[in-house]
Amino acid sequence: QLQLEESGGGLVQPGGSLKLSCEASDLTFDSYAIAWFRQAPGKEREPVSCITESGRTNSAFYAKGRFIISKEDAKNMVHLQMNSLQPDDTAIYYCAVGAITPGTRCILISRPYTTWGQGTQVTVSS
Repeated sequence: QLQLEESGGGLVQPGGSLKLSCEASDLTFDSYAIAWFRQAPGKEREPVSCITESGRTNSAFYAKGRFIISKEDAKNMVHLQMNSLQPDDTAIYYCAVGAITPGTRCILISRPYTTWGQGTQVTVSS
């Protein structure tokens, strides 16, 4: 059964960094994308970044230049390196996976992502 598990969240001071990881078990799609989303208290869930099985990436404007998504195929893991964190980045971060058409980019909306992890809390505070 396909499952995702996030790790790496925690408390960090403004300006600090965190690396989130998402491990996928029983990943059997021929062509897929894994994305990170986040949801802050009282706000709607929003996309952060995504990566396809071929390594193509896409990121929200606020993530570009600060967050880097990467994958580690041997371990079926996707990482999100977050730098220059600010209090506005405080949220629960979720990873999600979905099948995509081969050769296409991943997109930053929820609909294509059919399996979600439980989330990991990121708190940016002094």
